[in-house]
Amino acid sequence: MSNTSHFLRHGGTVAWGLIGAVVLLIGGSTVLLADVAKVRTSRDITRMVFNDNLDLLEDVKRRVGAATDSLDRVLAESPDAPSDRSYLVVSIAENRLWYKRGEELLFETRVATGSGKTLVKEGGAEGVWKFETPRGRLLVERKDVDPDWVPPDWHFIELARKRGLGVARLNRGEEVPAPDGSVITVRGSDVVKRYADGREFPFEAKEGREIVVGGNIVIPPFGTNQRKFKGVLGTHRLYLGDGYGLHGTDKPETIGQSVSHGCIRLRNEDIETLYRIVPLGTPVYIY
Repeated sequence: MSNTSHFLRHGGTVAWGLIGAVVLLIGGSTVLLADVAKVRTSRDITRMVFNDNLDLLEDVKRRVGAATDSLDRVLAESPDAPSDRSYLVVSIAENRLWYKRGEELLFETRVATGSGKTLVKEGGAEGVWKFETPRGRLLVERKDVDPDWVPPDWHFIELARKRGLGVARLNRGEEVPAPDGSVITVRGSDVVKRYADGREFPFEAKEGREIVVGGNIVIPPFGTNQRKFKGVLGTHRLYLGDGYGLHGTDKPETIGQSVSHGCIRLRNEDIETLYRIVPLGTPVYIY
């Protein structure tokens, strides 16, 4: 066999090997895109469950169409991407926020971000809640004035464990007996205390004054006034979707620390400024 013939046959084998490798690479990229879509969808559903808010389901459905973005494209979305529009940047490590247009700095301040702590779920349920600020690219979807905080279940469970108390979940149509012979139940939009003679008194519940009965913290059902806390989120909020947002706080001493349950806290005067100058649809890059 001549050297030329041997080279051609050997080279052909190498070429077919390279073609096979390219096919495998393309196939692997397709799988990667599918995996990215699954991961992002799973992340959104996890956030929905984390916040105990089924209303987020429609938002998840709407965003699934964008879940096929390649990993490279997602990673390529960086703070310097928008050159002719404003955008927000949040550093979790530095607990700082910048509002910029191109390279021009429009506003800068300190923030508080997620603590990264975990809380094991109640009653032997599998999994944990993890209190971290999400990384990536989000958008300002809504702007709220004097927003109510609707505490998820983890708030009551975390508080009960800190105080050494139990937890009693109250559902509509049910009653929680109290030691004095009364019962805790739901009447319309209120959780009330009802006595044997028919008298009813609604609870005044807020953060730090949750309903405690017989050594248990009562978890009110969603939709009741006792499941809405005023003032906790400060004066304004820029809602980012999936239960997360930039908002004010009633604990300004926490600013600059990693102490939140996932949202980004600002001093009330700072969030008021952002509420005024940041338009809807503004990109928010969190890293």
